[in-house]
Amino acid sequence: MLLRDVELGDVEAYVRMRCDPAMMADLGGPLPREGMEEKVERDVRRAAADVDWTKMIVPDPAVPAVVAGTVTLWSHDSGDGPVSEIGWMVLPEFQGRGIGKRAVHAVLEQAGEDGRWGVVHAFPAAGNDASNGMCRSLGFRFEGTREVEFAGRILASNHWSIDSRTRLT
Repeated sequence: MLLRDVELGDVEAYVRMRCDPAMMADLGGPLPREGMEEKVERDVRRAAADVDWTKMIVPDPAVPAVVAGTVTLWSHDSGDGPVSEIGWMVLPEFQGRGIGKRAVHAVLEQAGEDGRWGVVHAFPAAGNDASNGMCRSLGFRFEGTREVEFAGRILASNHWSIDSRTRLT
């Protein structure tokens, strides 16, 4: 597996992840196709500036054109101060293979080495058993439930946290 920064050519992968009803079932439904180029461009700029980390998951480095999903780590203001947040999406044909877990683990290890991210929070949908199980198996601590905003939608989520500076399980 290889993690690489998002590139302008990743629009189709974004469309497959964000505009598909099945992929977005736990996130309030599919997003509109229009605007995906701008979203990719924004993510490319932020990754190039080392503000956010948007990593494309390449399952086989020998076939770099095949992308399995993304892992993103970013900081934002939660209303109570800055928060480091991680999120991921794995395309259906790659789900259930552990590739998402390995990718999230790798990004968290890099975050620990980088030192600026501190405690990292994840907010998977309350009904997303796979993502909540991933948090549990990686050693995140369950903080409770809360409503979060994603793409202008309010979602019932579980709140997990992990200190990126500690050794992962």
